[in-house]
Amino acid sequence: MATSTSTAALAPGQLPDPAAPLTFPAGFLWGTATAAYQIEGAAQEDGRTPSIWDVYSHTPGRVRNGDTGDVATDHYHRWAEDIEIMSGLGVGAYRFSVSWPRVQPTGNGPASQKGLDFYRRLADGLLEKGIQPVATLYHWDLPQELEDAGGWPERDTAYRFAEYAGIVADALGDRVNTWTTLNEPWCSAFLGYASGVHAPGRTDAADSLRAAHHLNLGHGLAVTALRERLSTDAQVSVTLNLHHVRPLTPSAQDADAVRRIDATANRIFTGPMLEGAYPQDVMADTASLTDWSFVQDGDLALIHQPLDFLGVNYYSPTLVSHHEGPAVHGSDGHGASEHSPWPSADRVAFHQTPGSRTAMGWTIDPNGLFELLTRVRKEHPGLPVMITENGAAFDDYAGPDGEVRDPERIAYLRDHLAAVHRAIEEGADIRGYFLWSLLDNFEWAYGYGRRFGMVYVDYASQRRTPKASAHWYAELARTGTLHQR
Repeated sequence: MATSTSTAALAPGQLPDPAAPLTFPAGFLWGTATAAYQIEGAAQEDGRTPSIWDVYSHTPGRVRNGDTGDVATDHYHRWAEDIEIMSGLGVGAYRFSVSWPRVQPTGNGPASQKGLDFYRRLADGLLEKGIQPVATLYHWDLPQELEDAGGWPERDTAYRFAEYAGIVADALGDRVNTWTTLNEPWCSAFLGYASGVHAPGRTDAADSLRAAHHLNLGHGLAVTALRERLSTDAQVSVTLNLHHVRPLTPSAQDADAVRRIDATANRIFTGPMLEGAYPQDVMADTASLTDWSFVQDGDLALIHQPLDFLGVNYYSPTLVSHHEGPAVHGSDGHGASEHSPWPSADRVAFHQTPGSRTAMGWTIDPNGLFELLTRVRKEHPGLPVMITENGAAFDDYAGPDGEVRDPERIAYLRDHLAAVHRAIEEGADIRGYFLWSLLDNFEWAYGYGRRFGMVYVDYASQRRTPKASAHWYAELARTGTLHQR
């Protein structure tokens, strides 16, 4: 249990000092995270074939300024430099993703040893510096050949994913002890196949529901493949961008709007993955789109595999109300589309939550993170949690002296980590925190126009400069103590 000077030895009736330092539990893991397509570059080297994001980013009008991940931050060639930066900052873990088309170019068939060798070198380099490698198998870069065969709406993709998981586990299982199957399957299913603002850019609501189920199935099959190959002490997880959904008013109609969005934001994944069943309201809400016949006998048992922890990504809450007529999905920071990413959102309107915002337009609301973690603790007792992404984009720039000062990011991190600490004190089993992101990088449909990194990247020269937030985070990782002011 965490302790803090704000709660220790208080006299009866005495309130804690809101500015007192907060101490995190011993062994709390301080890390940072990235994703392959956003940083690696080397898009056509050593046998790598196109992913859906290569094709999407090269399609005119899909990504701002026509940006692509062809070079990104050139991590494929600069990985040793990036490890040195992490070592200098004292982070304890690095969560990276493996590029599927780099290690299994067609998504079906033999592995590329050159691709696997890159990740072997990366993991070895991390271990040499005392940094724990944490591997995510899928962060949205489906091999284009699998998309051409139907993508995630096709059942076979789930089985191809399990095969790929086995390939990576065989190659890295002696170096990597912590694994994540999928990162944010909500984005893959609904931004990729419903609203079309992420790759592959399709806009079919029924297909998005099929994709969600096959992502769930792929997760379960991959967990089984990992368990068959890894040591018994290996940690296996999934990362979900759980939405904290609030009603605009206390009305029963707005409460039902929350229920509808919660169904396809959260419970369409937590239901089968963590409880072994799809919630009935998910199926009822989407009955006009599909009869769910793609869920075959035995699928739920395959999906419902024991996990060692749940990865939770959080950036901002969601505010909704009842609305008569078609869904009003507004600007959610993911990109504009005439098609909604919410297949069950008829009669729902989305609203901008009040408060200051990041460069993504996302409201800064650390209490939403506390409330979300409290919900996870209550609904899934006994399941440890890792904060696998949390961070913010701001309009960072290098000053005349070359330094990058980002006080807004420091304030964001400080307040959200205080919320994490509060959740721990109230009984949540939270094992670690991964700051998103290590580097400024390719931010999906926003290209290079949004900077999430604690390390500033000059894209023309690829020069890396740790921002003020990186030095702040390094001190936090070193001491485990959060100074609130």
